[in-house]
Amino acid sequence: MTAQPTQPASPGEAPVHWQEDGAPRAACWRSAAGAPPPSHVEIADDRTSADAAYRLACEGTALLWRGDFQNARQLLQAMDRRIAGRSRRSGRARAEASPADAFHRYRQAQGLRAHILGSVLIPFDADFGIPLRRAPDVRQACREAYGDTPGPFVASLRELLGIVGAHEWRRRGVEIAALGGRIHPHYGVFAPVRGEYVALVADAPLPRGDTAFDVGTGTGVLAILLARRGCARVVATDRDPRALACARENVSRFALADRISVIDADLFPDGQASLIVCNPPWIPGRPASPLEHAVYDPDSRMLKGFLAGLAGHLAPGGEGWLVLSDIAEHLGLRTREDLLDWITRAGLRVVERRDTRPTHPRSRDPDDPLHAARAKETTSLWRLAAEA
Repeated sequence: MTAQPTQPASPGEAPVHWQEDGAPRAACWRSAAGAPPPSHVEIADDRTSADAAYRLACEGTALLWRGDFQNARQLLQAMDRRIAGRSRRSGRARAEASPADAFHRYRQAQGLRAHILGSVLIPFDADFGIPLRRAPDVRQACREAYGDTPGPFVASLRELLGIVGAHEWRRRGVEIAALGGRIHPHYGVFAPVRGEYVALVADAPLPRGDTAFDVGTGTGVLAILLARRGCARVVATDRDPRALACARENVSRFALADRISVIDADLFPDGQASLIVCNPPWIPGRPASPLEHAVYDPDSRMLKGFLAGLAGHLAPGGEGWLVLSDIAEHLGLRTREDLLDWITRAGLRVVERRDTRPTHPRSRDPDDPLHAARAKETTSLWRLAAEA
């Protein structure tokens, strides 16, 4: 591939440079996660060993693949096994760490793994075709993640595999028992695979009134659930364009566009509602990718913002439902006293708290680096009302 770099349109579309056949080459760099282009790139192919690739990636060198596509996937798996071996060797340090230290080491290890595995690059044609032997047709999956492309580009193989996986989630959907149907997540929008929080919203008693807000709607699953439970008008908000498009598509699938409005708003829409639901990110921390915005909330910004603004947006006699895991408390990142203090300072009182335990496999995996916290985790629906 010999395309010359175009003027970058965003940080994720800057040029990437390398030397090939004795000549300088360049192409557009694409990263749906907004990762910067690698500064040092070498050519690799079927003759490149996993040990050599792992060593180069650890040293900060990215590898532009020119061999068989399936061999590149196998190389990536072999590099991941080397990372896992290194992680096992540091297991004693994790076991002896405090919960907060264990979490920070876990995040560091995640970041290192993402950097190393993100170092295997593949070329794309202008129509998202991959000019490598035995390459699959990923054009539709890439259009969903990248949108239109101005020409040939280079991207991370690891990111591509994530894009293909997200495309399959979107195509098949996620069965939601409380809805009796499927929600179809888009790339970069967190899939509602943890059904315990949906069940909490499905079972809590609705306050009187016909208007509900779903703050930070994501896929739109809770907005759809509220409409299916009888709320005559639901306003769902989000700031992420991917989430807004995803929620609108799911609302349309359930034929609820006449009752659910999906709008771009930072937390609350204008006006008041008898029920306001929010399932904010559960862990205070900095997200490292678009998908992690559904998990990590820097300095608990969304949680604090929801609580601080809730009373002013509740109709008389209305309730706010905060759906929140306590895993941050077990990780030493937030205390229960902090949460209760924010509730009190916001002029709110707790009407009821409904708890459930997670059922996902990681909560029962003793080899998970955060197993001690996950084993104690409880997900709660806090029914909140404004102080009289």
